[in-house]
Amino acid sequence: MRFLKHIGRYMIMLFGVFRRPTKAIVLKELILKEIDDLIIGSLGITAFISLFMGAVVALQTALNLDNPLIPKSLIGFATRQSILLEFAPTFISVIMAGKVGSYITSSIGSMRVTEQIDALEVMGINPLNYLVFPKIIALLFYPFLIAIIMFVGILGGYLASVYGGLTSFEDFIVGLQDNFIPWHVMYAFIKTMVFGILLATIPSYHGYYMEGGALEVGKASTTSFVWTCVAIIIANYILTQLLLS
Repeated sequence: MRFLKHIGRYMIMLFGVFRRPTKAIVLKELILKEIDDLIIGSLGITAFISLFMGAVVALQTALNLDNPLIPKSLIGFATRQSILLEFAPTFISVIMAGKVGSYITSSIGSMRVTEQIDALEVMGINPLNYLVFPKIIALLFYPFLIAIIMFVGILGGYLASVYGGLTSFEDFIVGLQDNFIPWHVMYAFIKTMVFGILLATIPSYHGYYMEGGALEVGKASTTSFVWTCVAIIIANYILTQLLLS
């Protein structure tokens, strides 16, 4: 019953986000700030992880090519498929659930604890639209971040395999181009868009409806991270079943 209560309250929150919109000029500033905090601010750590993630995929693939009949171009193929289909959209989203999700929950939860949200309501401002809507719009730009992550991940695989002496430049490029299906890129971006909405709304829910003091802010951040990861994994399975089956 508690689970159904949270689902219902989450849906009510989503409807409340789009009611009584804040002035456009105010929302514009809030959206730009959230893009800077949530998207641009996450570029460094996600690119660093992606670079080594691509390198590890290429290295592990190369070390398992024991049969001389298997072409070395498989390294480039495996790196591309792993990065495009799962590592960039899903693995990075789990990392973002920890970085961005905890930030969203703690910032909104702190406003709830210090009664700033109550002050917004007193002033006649819809706090859900003011606080959550800019985050949703900002994370709709999440696919642009993932596009960079895809490039950096494949670059990492290239550097590890070619400069590590695992394969030649020509073989890696042949594998990179082999049996390429453009729909896989679109599939990854569709997943990323859904994950972005989950990253914006689930942590916001846990921050907005939290009760207690500073200790509960930390607990709410941990809870939001867990449930955001669960939602991402379930959504990943459903979208894969719908889009690739």
